[in-house]
Amino acid sequence: MPDAREAGPGSGRLRPPALGLLLAEARGLFEFNASLLLSPLLMRAPTGDGHPVLALPGFLASDLSMAPMRRYLRELGYEAHAWRMGRNLGGLARMRETLRARLTEIHAASGRKVSLVGWSLGGVYARDLALQAPELVRYVITLGSPFANDVRATNATALYEALSGERVENFAELREAIAGDLKVPATSIYSRADGVVNWRTCLLHPSDRAENIEVYFASHIGLGVNPAALWAVADRLAQPEGEFWPFDRGGPFAIAYAPPERAVSA
Repeated sequence: MPDAREAGPGSGRLRPPALGLLLAEARGLFEFNASLLLSPLLMRAPTGDGHPVLALPGFLASDLSMAPMRRYLRELGYEAHAWRMGRNLGGLARMRETLRARLTEIHAASGRKVSLVGWSLGGVYARDLALQAPELVRYVITLGSPFANDVRATNATALYEALSGERVENFAELREAIAGDLKVPATSIYSRADGVVNWRTCLLHPSDRAENIEVYFASHIGLGVNPAALWAVADRLAQPEGEFWPFDRGGPFAIAYAPPERAVSA
């Protein structure tokens, strides 16, 4: 399968995923169906402690796209929340105040720190929220989110700029902060078979409270409903507040995860 590569030797620039990967995004429907068929296995994931989780949709998506994720997390014992802001039309700077207000509302109602699960652009929002208000955030999980390296290396950049009115280059300092180390535990789930986002833009700096998890062959539009990705989300959220240990790539979906050293050798 074709991979997203650098623009050229020594260029330092990344290309968006190839056309073949983009056309293969239709397989996201099969990933959703696989999750339905494998729901008995998915329900064997560690149960939650009832803390609130805010699910943030990707670019052009709405709360409907995160409904399977929220339902799964509720069944595991979490207090899953929608973002309630309609369709995500982008605008990192424009959305900051509204998103922080939503986070503050959930935190105030529950009296507990909020975990953030963001798909694609929603994950960029999630990391930005953790930068703004780490005292309100328990954990950050991103799914195919382009927050690092050359973030223009997506097949949605031009449309994002047209609809949001923002130029990616205008927020270099903010983007650098979002790509840096957070004060809260973080996990980035991604796929090298992503047809929308160059997978290298999803890599965070591994540390004693941050890690990357690669899911083999997952699509971008299917990553939030992919059974292996759902299992990883549930496993990470089940860690006690303030604690972190590396993801165990065993379990019923072990074959779907790449070894952690693959990201380092990219």
